[in-house]
Amino acid sequence: MTLDDYNAHCRSLGLTTHVVQWGGSHVWKVAGKLFAVASQSDREPDADPYVTFKTSEMSYDLLKDAPGCRPAPYLASRGMKWIQRTGPQTLDDSALRDYISESCRLVIAGLPRKARAAFERA
Repeated sequence: MTLDDYNAHCRSLGLTTHVVQWGGSHVWKVAGKLFAVASQSDREPDADPYVTFKTSEMSYDLLKDAPGCRPAPYLASRGMKWIQRTGPQTLDDSALRDYISESCRLVIAGLPRKARAAFERA
């Protein structure tokens, strides 16, 4: 998945916001809450970006030791269930899009009821 593909998919989820921060990472949020981050390697600018996303506990347990995946630096070390895809060995682009969509859904589900209502109407 290219960085452009990643950004297009996150944009398609609706009511999301995008910012480039943390040294060039493409950060996507919903209601101000992070749901996906993509970083392009300075050493390998033609390689697919590393993509970080929130998961359920079950998905985290399945992916944390899978080839091409790892617990997300910083986030997982604080007990959060976030995975970083470093390569396509386990998650192809279609599966990655599904996990990014699910990450967005998980973040929305964790919002207070009033904030969630805006997404249910959209």
